[in-house]
Amino acid sequence: MQHIQLTNNAFEGRNSVYLVGSDDDGPTTLVDTGVATGPVREELESALEGHGVAFADVDQVLLTHWHHDHAGLAGEIQAASGATIYVHEADAPIVEGDEATLDALNERQERYFEQWGMPDDERAELVTFLDHHEGLRGVPADVTRVTDGDVVDVGDHSMSVVHLPGHAAGLVAYVFEREGRTEGFVGDAILPKYTPNVGGADVRVDAPLARYLDSLDRIVDLDLDRAWPGHRGPIFAPTERARDIARHHEYRTERVVDVVRNAGPLTTWEVSDALFGDLENIHILHGPGEADAHLTHLVDAGILSEEDGRYEMADETLSSTEVVERANLASR
Repeated sequence: MQHIQLTNNAFEGRNSVYLVGSDDDGPTTLVDTGVATGPVREELESALEGHGVAFADVDQVLLTHWHHDHAGLAGEIQAASGATIYVHEADAPIVEGDEATLDALNERQERYFEQWGMPDDERAELVTFLDHHEGLRGVPADVTRVTDGDVVDVGDHSMSVVHLPGHAAGLVAYVFEREGRTEGFVGDAILPKYTPNVGGADVRVDAPLARYLDSLDRIVDLDLDRAWPGHRGPIFAPTERARDIARHHEYRTERVVDVVRNAGPLTTWEVSDALFGDLENIHILHGPGEADAHLTHLVDAGILSEEDGRYEMADETLSSTEVVERANLASR
């Protein structure tokens, strides 16, 4: 297996692409592809050439999810080689470029911008950013849908598909055994430095925080020895990293409640501003999206109430410990 890192100036730093099977009798396989820009395409082509592989040699691509920095070049690779493109059924229509699905995604984003109370200037900046980066999606691909429990053959390895929604509706890990270890290509389910965004990264996900916390529990249950994420280097203690991210969300839950307790009723945008301050580019979507994920989760737990897009405490007597306990219960 070869780990290839590609430039990503638009989103969350360098992307990881993995080349599997080129040095054995198995199908030449890529896990994710990077964004569809000329410089990144050249980077990937050059890196593959160093291992004796061209786009035309790729037999299959395993996509961890639909985001452009993971799936952007899949269509071009398929056009060059006829490669089979695997992606979870929830993300398949986006990778295929289905117009109805893309229109529905854009419309849902617009509704959220309104519901969150996003100011006009920030909204205009975000829309300009998204329009400017529309080409990063790349050309559509014909895909083969996978779902939880499916198995993809990669030569010496059989990779089990594990659905881990939250950051994206169709995010999956591909889990396999190697040299006595259980490993997995985990996309953005867990990352070594950042905590993956929930709420803004894929507005199609209902109850995104609850679903993501369940996915973190599932990663713990997988008991991986090593995880290969979609950005940066390998994670050598995946179980502990998943627990760390869950603890981060416990802390953020307390912060959201403190903000609302002290200054509510507040809009989602006002809570986001208290949490993250000034935002720019894609973070204008991710900041309030994450705030909204926590706010709606807290409403479902009976900790907050919402009226006309503004949030306040439903029970002023709850301590921080009680807030975390009730919020955790609501996610299970």
